[in-house]
Amino acid sequence: MKNNWLEKAFLNLVGPWIESPPRFFRRTFLTGEFRLKDPEGRKMVYLTFDDGPIPESTPWLLDTLDRLGVKATFFMVGDNVRKYPRLYDEVLARGHSVGNHTMHHLNAAKVMGPRYIRDVEEAAGYIDSGLLRPPHGWMQLWQRVFLCDKYRIIMYDLVTRDYSKYVSAERVFDNVRKYSRPGSVIVFHDSLKSIDKLRLVLPRCIEWLRSEGYEFGIIPSRNPDK
Repeated sequence: MKNNWLEKAFLNLVGPWIESPPRFFRRTFLTGEFRLKDPEGRKMVYLTFDDGPIPESTPWLLDTLDRLGVKATFFMVGDNVRKYPRLYDEVLARGHSVGNHTMHHLNAAKVMGPRYIRDVEEAAGYIDSGLLRPPHGWMQLWQRVFLCDKYRIIMYDLVTRDYSKYVSAERVFDNVRKYSRPGSVIVFHDSLKSIDKLRLVLPRCIEWLRSEGYEFGIIPSRNPDK
């Protein structure tokens, strides 16, 4: 119980830095994109969903996005695509884009040597995309340098923390309202940890963003420069 209290207190303390990464962190990650500038100057946000596809959440997300007329980008774990290839195909059939989120959701801080690169490349055998988002939002410098020549590394401007057991659905909604700005890359999760909260607030988030004049952009899976 004591450890849970300490963990909660720590996460609440650092929460704002997770939800909207500070400038110094963005500057250390020059190979990644945190916000995307619309060439036509429109007020855009980019909804992204990490960790799927899985049957417990992906179909609901797709139906909800269809109903609300929104396209998004799904950063997928290769092993989930291997297990659920029809869901991968369905995401593409519904007009969304996809990105590589490694084969086994590796934490780059804990993986030494070329294993991380191999894991990304293994996932690429299942995910046809030139986009890459590192799990846990971090890669070692040499990994970034090696991979940025082949992949467009998409980071995030706003992490909703929908995955956290210490963050309520209402807090997820508040994070969207607090941190969204033109060009924001917004991270939700296509996962068991998140789906119950998203059922409650994802439509509200989308409706609020729309009421504020935002349009919803999609990040193309293929970059012609890569």
